[in-house]
Amino acid sequence: MLRRMSTFSGEKLATVVKKLEDFAPSKLAEKWDNVGLLIEPFKEKPIKKILLTNDLTEPVMGEALERSADLIISYHPPIFKPLTRITQAHWKERLVSACLANNIALYSPHTAWDKAPGGVNDWLSGAVKILSIRPLTSEPGDPEGTGCGRFIETEMQVSQLVESLQAHIQNSVHVALAVGHQPSSLVRSVGICAGSGGSLLKGLQADLIITGEMSHHEVLEFNHNNTSVLLCNHSNSERGFLAEFAPKLGHLLQGACEVVVSEEDKDPLVT
Repeated sequence: MLRRMSTFSGEKLATVVKKLEDFAPSKLAEKWDNVGLLIEPFKEKPIKKILLTNDLTEPVMGEALERSADLIISYHPPIFKPLTRITQAHWKERLVSACLANNIALYSPHTAWDKAPGGVNDWLSGAVKILSIRPLTSEPGDPEGTGCGRFIETEMQVSQLVESLQAHIQNSVHVALAVGHQPSSLVRSVGICAGSGGSLLKGLQADLIITGEMSHHEVLEFNHNNTSVLLCNHSNSERGFLAEFAPKLGHLLQGACEVVVSEEDKDPLVT
């Protein structure tokens, strides 16, 4: 059986990175984050296939090799703490080694995508009937709609929000009702933070918050301040954005690259 040749012309890595930076500049990211182009291959080659993943794990790396990916865009940066060596002893070192050995570039946007208009937090907000929306925090000079988290005005019952959120992320959620809430309670304000929202959402006056994860005691604190909490599991509050972004990136690259979403990427927790 003959192997089908790619019909994609490909694009220079620098051009792809430029399009990614146009969508969500790395300068938007938190200072502690490690974003942007993390691995640039020694030999330049056209980027014909791009694999999107929330986390670059070893199963995803195997998929990238099998699907002949030229660039992996991993929402979470696989290289975060400085590496002092690249051996086969640790899984993250093996990921770097595999990328280098197979001439695969690696890019990570993380909190730049969180803050960008049309990014991860705006995608997660799509589970809510929006009457008005704004970032929870923003920096002076940022474009409109840019910033951390989202604050939404709405009119939905708690039960409606749970159902809508589960359909949106295509997964189940953990529900922690506020002390004074029932499933039929009306929600007029919602705080959103994809990922781990305990610190950003702390002290927020809202009827309900949606995030990926927070500690037991953080949940209790919210519940006793009349805020219900919906937890998606960390990466389930982020992963669905990739399917929305894939065709957008393909359009930005004018069809020169094939953009696919990982089938191996999944949250480590099963609910």
